[in-house]
Amino acid sequence: MSEEKSPAANAAPRKSRKGLIIAVASVLVLGGGGAGAYMMLGGHGEEAAGAGEKAKDKKKPAAAEMKAPAIFVELDPPFVANFAPGSQARFLQVSVQLMTRDVELAKLLEHVDPILRNDLLLLFGNQQVAEVSTPEGKEALRNATLEAVRKVIAAEGGKAAALEAVYFTSFVMQ
Repeated sequence: MSEEKSPAANAAPRKSRKGLIIAVASVLVLGGGGAGAYMMLGGHGEEAAGAGEKAKDKKKPAAAEMKAPAIFVELDPPFVANFAPGSQARFLQVSVQLMTRDVELAKLLEHVDPILRNDLLLLFGNQQVAEVSTPEGKEALRNATLEAVRKVIAAEGGKAAALEAVYFTSFVMQ
């Protein structure tokens, strides 16, 4: 009879050992996570609270310098310009988006769309295939486009410097 009790007696401690190991591991994981969160959130006592306030004060100017969200004005439909006869490509198609953070400038850009389209069609139509085939040439064209749009903005009484960037969202030569 003692032989029958000994396997049953051995099974009970094994179950409790597994449960004990799981419980200890859980406590360690939860305790470690709690300690990590405490450290990350800056809970180092009274000295940390004072340092945390100083850090917040330093961040206030950065928060004041935060930029307004970007506003994109799409010049739709895409621009299509022909290259000179005999070129490797026959035409250039460019989709353009203008970026500002000024709501008033975004309204002005939509209002002067015909002027912008005219000036940019003339600019794109004067390009050579060899010039706009390279990344440097595309970047130079993008900068020239930015300057052309700023010139129109200034002529219409807007703040040209408020136009931050011009993006080509599609650039196809065929």
